[in-house]
Amino acid sequence: MTLNTSTRPVSLLVLIVVQTLCAAFFLWDVAVDGFDMGVAAFLSSHFVIELLAVLALIAGVIFETRYLFALLGRKAHLEEQLGLAAGAFHDIVEARFDTWALTPSERDVAHFTLKGFGIAETAELRGTAEGTIKAHLNGIYRKAGVTGRGAFVSLFIEDLMALPQPVDTQPA
Repeated sequence: MTLNTSTRPVSLLVLIVVQTLCAAFFLWDVAVDGFDMGVAAFLSSHFVIELLAVLALIAGVIFETRYLFALLGRKAHLEEQLGLAAGAFHDIVEARFDTWALTPSERDVAHFTLKGFGIAETAELRGTAEGTIKAHLNGIYRKAGVTGRGAFVSLFIEDLMALPQPVDTQPA
């Protein structure tokens, strides 16, 4: 069973809550045994093992909680960086389209091309003939100074690779 990313933190939080309740129960049980037995409890190997198990469970809950919050923080950071990258790519695309003076129809076809749609798919999505899409693509390629789809897409990949990489301040 695969969980989507939005349910993972909730699942982990539920697990942490259950483990916390178990730790509280076992801590209460060890405390009652310790009060009943007094100092002699620490001479009993069974009591000491239970006490160590409870302490390990509590330490595990604390570790899991801290780790979950660190992961959620990292996820938020990565989502922010992805949003910045998507925005930068959009800006690069629009600047290139402005430089080439693409018409609105050519822009639309160019966006579909960058998204990886073929001629037939683009024609279907735009409700036009494949010949119209081919004509738009020829105009786009001519204005961009390239000879085909691969060279057109590589213009944008080169622009992305030339961008300064954001500094990752989060520990790995």
